[in-house]
Amino acid sequence: MNADQLATSHCTPRKGPENALDSAQVRAYLAALPGWSLTDDGKGIAREYRFDDFHRTMAFVNAVAWIAHVEDHHPDFEVSYPSCALHYSTHDVGGLSLNDFICAARVDALLEHD
Repeated sequence: MNADQLATSHCTPRKGPENALDSAQVRAYLAALPGWSLTDDGKGIAREYRFDDFHRTMAFVNAVAWIAHVEDHHPDFEVSYPSCALHYSTHDVGGLSLNDFICAARVDALLEHD
């Protein structure tokens, strides 16, 4: 699945370890999403976005919050004046699920026309 396909997909409830992605699947999805990387513990993905000012940073945070609300899949945010770091994982599967990559692609799509 490429980034466009991920960005037009929607999250579905995923619970239990049977919904966790294996390492080959994680590598394939990461290859489709430049800028995202595996977290140190290998159970999540992360990316930092940089902006020209605080207003743009907060607009981005609010847009990501809307995606999280619509998809019912929520990242961890680290927000500062010029940047926002996002961390996705699926706690209900104990690692990464397809939902993490769907949301990452949807977030990246926010900035394609910036």
